[in-house]
Amino acid sequence: MTSLTERKNAAISRGVGMTTQIYAERAENAEIWDKEGNRYIDFASGIAVVNTGHRHPKVIAAVKAQLDRFTHTCHQVVPYENYVHLAERLNALTPGTFAKKTIFVTTGAEAVENAVKIARAATGRQAIIAFGGGFHGRTFMGMALTGKVVPYKVGFGAMPGDVFHAPFPIELHGISVEQSIAALKKLFAADVDPARVAAIILEPVQGEGGFYPAPTAFMKALREICDQHGILLIADEVQTGFARTGKLFAMQHHDVAPDLTTMAKSLAGGFPLAAVTGRAEIMDAPGPGGLGGTYGGNPIGIAAAHAVLDVIEEEQLCERANQLGNRLKQRLAAIREKAPEIADVRGPGFMNAVEFNDAKTNLPSAEFASKVRLVALEKGLILLTCGVHGNVIRFLAPITIQDAVFAEALDILEASILEARG
Repeated sequence: MTSLTERKNAAISRGVGMTTQIYAERAENAEIWDKEGNRYIDFASGIAVVNTGHRHPKVIAAVKAQLDRFTHTCHQVVPYENYVHLAERLNALTPGTFAKKTIFVTTGAEAVENAVKIARAATGRQAIIAFGGGFHGRTFMGMALTGKVVPYKVGFGAMPGDVFHAPFPIELHGISVEQSIAALKKLFAADVDPARVAAIILEPVQGEGGFYPAPTAFMKALREICDQHGILLIADEVQTGFARTGKLFAMQHHDVAPDLTTMAKSLAGGFPLAAVTGRAEIMDAPGPGGLGGTYGGNPIGIAAAHAVLDVIEEEQLCERANQLGNRLKQRLAAIREKAPEIADVRGPGFMNAVEFNDAKTNLPSAEFASKVRLVALEKGLILLTCGVHGNVIRFLAPITIQDAVFAEALDILEASILEARG
């Protein structure tokens, strides 16, 4: 009998990488069961997509109700009220007290692409500045903005022009806020006139890059630089949004309002939906027909997103994220006393990571991180690695995870780290 893995290898491009060979049969909250009936605790959440858990009853109910009404009209052809209502909600919830407007698209990369389009239309400028280690998608503009070559850029040819990168401040790796800002100013002096820069884009907490939070001093300095030169500030909240960091949006940790916010992933609790929300006058810069997409703001995703926002408020998931994150970081701090490979434990709310170095050389150890991930998988815990050096494990369990399941996962995590040492 041909295995599913053999069938996958024969039918699907090898470019679609797979972290595990688990083939899901069903899922509920923070647990997944595979085709063989094996049960796993999910600390990946489809890469931060199901913050409200797999198949949250309120999300499923909202989707079922929408299925009984209609599934697609294309909002640009025959619009619908719940699209308008969700835009109103995001306009009110995103950081900034100014008037805002929203568009809906389908993926995070599409949201980033549209944010760049909007910024260029609003400013009449072309250049975009991003940061090393950042991740902004797999489309060509997304790849150009992303600050990591392998596997995202390698083999795909020339990237779009007028994209520049500055180093992201990471104290652990010897890059201070002052050094990062100095590098940005050097970029202005040596490579691109700030009067040509439409926008600076960054993740408030780098996702794929290693879960490094942007310091508040850095955010405030970027806001001042943008205001000084007429540059727009884009916050890529695709992975950080919707209670993950202990706030609805990570920018709320800094008391800095971006001009544009991109979001996707957990916005619709497992259904494809993305958005750009920003200052009303900036969002209105493109002409009618300049923005949109056939599936943008699909009514199923819109219905799910309304339910997600309700669940976050009703179940106080921002507070829950802080509680879970504190428990996880405390446990990792205790494990660190037995595992010198742990170089750092970090992250706001429940967007946490542990970074591993070789205990002898103190250099980043992707090998150790991979070993922990594989041992944990054998024990029934799904983990994801990340980071430019591949030596970071990121924790993205649903914020709705049950206490007993969370405690079980922490025990597996500790056993996996200690076993990887041996």
